[in-house]
Amino acid sequence: MAKCARLDAASFRLWLAFFPSLLRRRLLQAVACGAYLHRGRRGSCGGAGFNVAKQQPRRTRPSGSERLVELLRAESSDDSGSDEASDDETRRKVESFEELQRVVGWLQLDGHSTGEDRREEAAAEVRRLAKDDPGARETLAMLGVIPPLVGMLDSDDPDLHIAALYALLNLGIGNELNKAAVVKAGAVHKMLNLIESDSSALVSEAIVANFLGLSALDSNKPIIGASGAIPILLSAFRSPDTSPTARQDAVRALFNLSIASVNLPLLVDAGLVPALLEVVGDMAVSERVLALLSNFVASGEGRRALSRSADAFAILVDVLGWSDAIACQEKAAYILMVMAHKCHADRVAMLEAGVVSALLELTLLGTPLAQKRASRLLEILTMDKGKRVSDNGGRSGVPAVSAPLCGGASEASRAEAEAEAKEGMSEERRAVVELVQQSLQTNMLRIVRRANLPQDFAPSERLQALTAPSTTKSLPF
Repeated sequence: MAKCARLDAASFRLWLAFFPSLLRRRLLQAVACGAYLHRGRRGSCGGAGFNVAKQQPRRTRPSGSERLVELLRAESSDDSGSDEASDDETRRKVESFEELQRVVGWLQLDGHSTGEDRREEAAAEVRRLAKDDPGARETLAMLGVIPPLVGMLDSDDPDLHIAALYALLNLGIGNELNKAAVVKAGAVHKMLNLIESDSSALVSEAIVANFLGLSALDSNKPIIGASGAIPILLSAFRSPDTSPTARQDAVRALFNLSIASVNLPLLVDAGLVPALLEVVGDMAVSERVLALLSNFVASGEGRRALSRSADAFAILVDVLGWSDAIACQEKAAYILMVMAHKCHADRVAMLEAGVVSALLELTLLGTPLAQKRASRLLEILTMDKGKRVSDNGGRSGVPAVSAPLCGGASEASRAEAEAEAKEGMSEERRAVVELVQQSLQTNMLRIVRRANLPQDFAPSERLQALTAPSTTKSLPF
């Protein structure tokens, strides 16, 4: 009986919330009664309306309560014409709420007591209602729809699995509270158990889609990463049987997880870096793969994993030449810039991969962001080579120039300095310098032709300094 009373009270409060015009009339009644009782008038207040004494006040100026009564009466009379439309809207809201209650009731009954299992139908209805209606998502969650949906993942019926997974997916769209509630209800581990026991492609794709949605919430990232979901997502990404949509969902979920630094060691241990480098050339996922690698280089473990991967720098240098994929160029330049800034061995590997010519081209033809990153990377590599050549020159007794001649130096002084530097060189070293100079000049001409610039194009002093023959260009590119 107490339970029924509570349900009746809750229904009554909800019914009142859907009737603003009724609340307005109740407020008018209460204030009017209070005003006349305060003035000592006798009247009758009750029921749907009220009767007040007809004796007129002797005061010519109404009190504040009387003025409020008059305003409320005026508003009530103004709204009387729209009562029918308001009642129709209220009726629709009540019917919608009753429908949500009915759906949740079906989910909470497993069919043992009624002999009819309508959970699959109810889950499909939740999926439909929550797809485009944020209010329905909130109301369904408050009515307790999430726990029975998560419990359906323990059943043996694959159809129930599919219906529950997509209902949970739609409930979490744009709703952080629902995403947290789904994880708190134990959905992550149930999904992992389900994907290991059920080889259905439809179930796997639905689980990957749920991991994508749940991993968007920061508080869920460490939980999903520690649950063992990373190998499952990586397997879905690499599998040739995975649909293009599920493959995109998998790499995006991995990107979400990589934002949390606590997940980076787990991603490295799963072998994600080599797997990503293998598919950089796949234009369907290349941009997302490079974005994921950009998160990796923010940590020491990620940079070491990238350095250890075979042909990593050759792959990234090749991306710098993708003139039709400017976002990929920018991300590859960022990755190389961070790697070069942190490690000398990585700088040497980049030079061996031919990064200089690609960077020179990018400084002319790339986007402003790509040009900025390419210039910074060239600066790092030039300073590093200048230091190494200076150290070698000091040990061998050969005079060396620590940086390219540029700025206000005249052509004559530059040529004179180059001649002095070459006098102490051996024949082999001088030949290497000349070969480097010829290679850089050839690359500059090729860049000019690709940019459709005139043949007599004069490069800036900075680029002239980069291509100037000096002992800083002692290694072939």
